[in-house]
Amino acid sequence: MDDQPGRHRIVTGHQRDEDEMNFALRPRTLEEYDVGQRQLIDNLRISIDAARQRQDVLEHLLLHGPPGLGKTTLAHIIAREMESELHRSSGPALERPSDLVGILTNLSRGDVLFIDEIHRLPRIVEEYLYSAMEDFRIDFVVDSGPYAKSIPLHLEPFTLVGATTRAGLLTGPMRERFGIFHHIDFYTPEQLEKIAARAASLLEIDMTSDGCRELATRARGTARIVCRLLRRVRDYAQIKGDGSITREIAHEALDAMGVDATGLDDLDRKYLQTLISYYDGGPAGLNALAATLAEDEGTLEEVVEPYLLKIGFVIRTSRGRQATPAAYQHLGIAPREESTTPQENLPLDM
Repeated sequence: MDDQPGRHRIVTGHQRDEDEMNFALRPRTLEEYDVGQRQLIDNLRISIDAARQRQDVLEHLLLHGPPGLGKTTLAHIIAREMESELHRSSGPALERPSDLVGILTNLSRGDVLFIDEIHRLPRIVEEYLYSAMEDFRIDFVVDSGPYAKSIPLHLEPFTLVGATTRAGLLTGPMRERFGIFHHIDFYTPEQLEKIAARAASLLEIDMTSDGCRELATRARGTARIVCRLLRRVRDYAQIKGDGSITREIAHEALDAMGVDATGLDDLDRKYLQTLISYYDGGPAGLNALAATLAEDEGTLEEVVEPYLLKIGFVIRTSRGRQATPAAYQHLGIAPREESTTPQENLPLDM
């Protein structure tokens, strides 16, 4: 399975190679990051300042929310604010305990270890983290059978920043070892306008306020996506226009890319059309939808559904996914006459 479901879509929140190339667009301080995240930033500022005054390490921190909202960026900022080094890894990359031990034993005091997709850590690797997070110690077992013995390895105090798109998949013992929890939610179009305007300034792109607004409304509430769309529309403006991003140019470019006025792309629309046409609007199970669409279940659950749930086009019930009247209206399909919308909407992680 792809480590980054849906990574080939332009509107995916997962990181692509082109995003890594534009590292300079990322905020570098808490103040620059503060676009629609005031409560998070205020609380984090207090935690960081208090730790620095005590000359102590910051408590372990868990960041959870949809992809592309700035969890990795925030980990970089935390390390910079704590004047420490950032070490990056991910759950799928840490396949064996030795992979984790090699990283932990090379940390200096106060360093920040960032583990993305921490919910995908193998259980045996996760168990080594328990004592490392609690006591800054790991017990390494050598030999086996009657000759097995545990050797304690003492670690320098560090801060673990875990990031996950599916907090519900974290085990209880892992969750309990984090001292700070922050949920990062989708941005509003107004907040994305500020992010797009800042990125345009850094890239020296001429963009009108209407052009900026057009980008923001189609960016699915995601900072990474609005920056990606900005770069694509810049290319379109350069070839098809005079280089300036106006509302008309942005509209033409995004339509050409298949990104509609709500931010949906071909896969989103296929998902809704399948749910409505093949399953009479639902309820339908995820595995059935994935099989009909010939898509991976993880792609639908982690990449497609969160935004459709957010904008009210789909709800999740105990019986499966169901399209709402808003989804019918968006596709220009008449709702079924006997359609009723259940009141329950189950969390993404269930």
